Amino acid sequence: MTHMAIENIKMPQLGESVTEGTITAWLVQPGDHVEQYDPIAEVLTDKVTAEIPSSFTGTIKEILVEADVTVPVGEVICTMETAGEATTPAPKAETEKAAPTPEPVVEAKAAPAAPVAAPAAPVAAPTGDRARYSPVVLRLSQEKGIDLTQVTGTGKGGRITRKDVLGFTPSAAPAPEQTSVVSETPAPSVAPTASASTPTPTVAAGDVTVPVTPIRKAIAKHMVQSSLEIPHAWVMVEVDATELVNYRNSIKDEFKAKEGFSISYFAFFVKAVAQALKKYPELNSTWTGESIIQRHDINLSIAVATDDALFVPVVRNADEKTVKGIGKEIADLAGKVRTGKLTSKEMDGGTFTVNSTGSFGSVQSMGIINHPQAAILQVESIVKRPVVKDGMIAVRDMVNLCLSIDHRVLDGLVAGRFLQEVKNNVEAINSKSTSVY
Repeated sequence: MTHMAIENIKMPQLGESVTEGTITAWLVQPGDHVEQYDPIAEVLTDKVTAEIPSSFTGTIKEILVEADVTVPVGEVICTMETAGEATTPAPKAETEKAAPTPEPVVEAKAAPAAPVAAPAAPVAAPTGDRARYSPVVLRLSQEKGIDLTQVTGTGKGGRITRKDVLGFTPSAAPAPEQTSVVSETPAPSVAPTASASTPTPTVAAGDVTVPVTPIRKAIAKHMVQSSLEIPHAWVMVEVDATELVNYRNSIKDEFKAKEGFSISYFAFFVKAVAQALKKYPELNSTWTGESIIQRHDINLSIAVATDDALFVPVVRNADEKTVKGIGKEIADLAGKVRTGKLTSKEMDGGTFTVNSTGSFGSVQSMGIINHPQAAILQVESIVKRPVVKDGMIAVRDMVNLCLSIDHRVLDGLVAGRFLQEVKNNVEAINSKSTSVY
């Protein structure tokens, strides 16, 4: 007789430092039979969009997380019925069918609770050091002036749901003498956020409301983290790229015919940056709070934009590659971004970011650092300008290099020296002494 077991499939960790993911689409439904490693859902993190493979062979029994819901890494997202003994315990929702699908959560500090004197009849709202509420619940409670510690949660593990807040009335709150928790610390209320006092913008006739996609939310979260945590400082130098332009123009047609892809100016700049980072490893660093880690490998994150998203695939060990090798890798990674084939592994491990803002005509910009790196370099447009050279006015191809630094890690002196090194590397490129191979 074949024994059937219930197995849990959890939200996987799709990259270093990834702590949560958003299910954007389910590829299976309850009752579907799947083989091990078959894709069952699409998930979005702050790094990449990917498919979740099935951990087992069996039949999908229950989907516990709805599409467009964000859950932490390690949380059970669905269950499967498999042949054999279960290797993991069934989730609580398996035994409590009435429990709704968990909502995405944010964490609010709560005062430590004293030991429970006696079990309460209803499921109490979460207590402890970190009570967890969904963004919807927090927003509703702030709009209605409701103290969430007085609301009884009916969700999984006593979590407070949207329905609990909408159905709450002051009379429904237990009287102080009825509570089963004894504590000398008064129950905390959720502190209002800055956004709670900000009036919601009105939508006028003719305005277009564009929904925020999960990937745009992930980008926004990452940018806010970088902006809030990193004290940015900026410095810029202008570089004479005339000889680089002449050299690239002299080889581009033959190179394209021979190699099958175009050699870009950007590949030369990436090589120049990689060489400079070998001389100034301080720029290739990460701030930890207690120390600064100077990375051994020079793995350059390359910003690649689509119509509605921004990705940063990584050119690994860029200092060991030729201009041709870097150019080929940039072309391949950009192609994967635009066809949706980029993997999370290809975005991990970046130590410094180079961004080609000149590709859309920018001549000066201040980039936000790609946390947890210490710097980002913006390569602006190459433009012909009159400049003074050898006491005479000449038309030269000039480019601005704009550097953003983490002022906790770096000061202006080393940042300036690094930029001068990149400048010297670029201005040394010429048809006589430079090769892309």
